[in-house]
Amino acid sequence: MMMSHSRGHRAPPGRIAYVGGRYIAHGEASVHIEDRGLQFADSVYEVCAVQGGRVMDEAPHLVRLERSLSELGISMPMVPDALKIVLREVARRNYLRDGFLYLQVTRGEATRDHAATDAMHPLLIVTAKRIDPKAIEKRRAAGVAVVTTPENRWGRCDIKSTALLPNVLAKTDAKKRGAYEAWFVDANGFVTEGSSTNAWIVTADGHAVTRALHDNILPGVTRSVALRAAADVAIEERAFSLEEAYTAREAFLTSATGGVMPVITIDGRKVGEGKPGPVAARLQALYRDLSQKESMA
Repeated sequence: MMMSHSRGHRAPPGRIAYVGGRYIAHGEASVHIEDRGLQFADSVYEVCAVQGGRVMDEAPHLVRLERSLSELGISMPMVPDALKIVLREVARRNYLRDGFLYLQVTRGEATRDHAATDAMHPLLIVTAKRIDPKAIEKRRAAGVAVVTTPENRWGRCDIKSTALLPNVLAKTDAKKRGAYEAWFVDANGFVTEGSSTNAWIVTADGHAVTRALHDNILPGVTRSVALRAAADVAIEERAFSLEEAYTAREAFLTSATGGVMPVITIDGRKVGEGKPGPVAARLQALYRDLSQKESMA
């Protein structure tokens, strides 16, 4: 949540945010102290990659946003076409060529009470962040490390809520352990997903496996586009165990922030040959091509 007068990190001069109908200097952007996104994490969010000035996978991100809001009984802050205009304007005002657009919709401001009412007006927040695409490509070429942690999240991970404390703790612990990501493992020993990614493995016969969607799995946009793009890559949507992941030929992650990202170790154990494999590389190429094609439509 963006708050003014912070003593921590300040935004670079010239960075612009959108909050509740206003484009405002990022460092001055704020929400009311009784906004329900701040008080209760009563809000949802999306992260859209921007490549070459183009918003990637925009349509499925907005479809998922509308679904998340509907599941929580929050209305869309504006119609999708208007929201697209806001996204492009935030990108334009931030001179964003390569990076990410973060959009959050809270239930709005109200006197603190757990129960929500129909009288609340949703608040839209949009911010932009630049990235160096070469840094992501370098990480993809090297592959990343994953560690595992017991599943301890709520039962509706299919809603992209900002109530992310277990994810935050898992990702923080992963970084302390020298890893890029944490995979949650349920009580039956099956991998669910990462703290901010969907999890995949590749079997001995070359099939890419990712967990089937359910209430405990986020329907990742990059995951869905990669599945549609798969073409000559055999796909299985099913649960896979941690033991199966340890002995997989390959493993990888999917997310808006990283595309298809190879995993080379899990809990310190080398995956396959301990380097990015051909299935992840092929799926990344197919995903990239379809995503770019659809973003131009």
